Amino acid sequence: MGVITNVILPLALALIMFAMGLGLTGRDFARVFVRPRDFAAGAVLQLVVLPVAAFVLASVWPMAAILAVGLMILASCPGGTTSNLMTLMARGDVALSISLTAVISLLAVVTVPLIVGTGLTHFMGQAAPPLPVLETVLKITAIVVVPTALGMLVRRLAPAFAEWAGGHTRLLSVVVFVLVVAAGLISSREDIVPFFTQAGPVCLVFNLLMLGIAHGVATGLRLDRPQRIAVTIECGFQNATLGIVVGTTLLGDVRFAIPSAVYGLIMLFTGVGYALIAARRQAGPGGGGRQQAGS
Repeated sequence: MGVITNVILPLALALIMFAMGLGLTGRDFARVFVRPRDFAAGAVLQLVVLPVAAFVLASVWPMAAILAVGLMILASCPGGTTSNLMTLMARGDVALSISLTAVISLLAVVTVPLIVGTGLTHFMGQAAPPLPVLETVLKITAIVVVPTALGMLVRRLAPAFAEWAGGHTRLLSVVVFVLVVAAGLISSREDIVPFFTQAGPVCLVFNLLMLGIAHGVATGLRLDRPQRIAVTIECGFQNATLGIVVGTTLLGDVRFAIPSAVYGLIMLFTGVGYALIAARRQAGPGGGGRQQAGS
């Protein structure tokens, strides 16, 4: 598993982030200032409410400490490209979704060590594996920030190539990642199957809880329907790929990654369901709204 967790998985994630960067421009970051209220709502929900909800849920749910930390790892992750696709399917504000994903992905160099470190200290205490802050920051920068920036640079210098390569690169990287994770899980199946049964229910509750909280807050703030959809989906879709890498590569134990792996499957079903319902309502009477606000 050493080569898989230390080399192949990080490279696969870096390729995914590079593919995301191929689709980003400076405008995606500038939208933060164009519609600051919408962005702030989504950012606070993801950066504050999401980790707090995970912490409370992990504290009250009867689960192994290593899975509780795994839930905190998941909560530290930003949204991924899947959230952008689901927002498009739901007829939400895709521009807002992309902006939230991009900015919070870059902030992962700070949020991941902070949230994961808190989880390790609280739930595992002296039994927790070391998480060197500087080393973690450097690794996340190398795996997440640098590939994203390189993708943006390629898009700026060769936009036609970036347009062509974006979809192919993303598909290839996701396929490689899924195959590698599947191989790792199968090889350790005797040790991790019991943990999967523990993680399933709590991950489902966490996903539905965050979708409900985000939708309720966005509604309470009276965000327009497209923006409300984008914020809700961003809070219900985490970058499970990053969570798996943090658990296996940075902490060195595949069990830390189980909540991210389980959540990654669950959010596809709940997300598609939410997207279909939202799209139907958006298409109905009075459901019109800008899908690409600020673009």
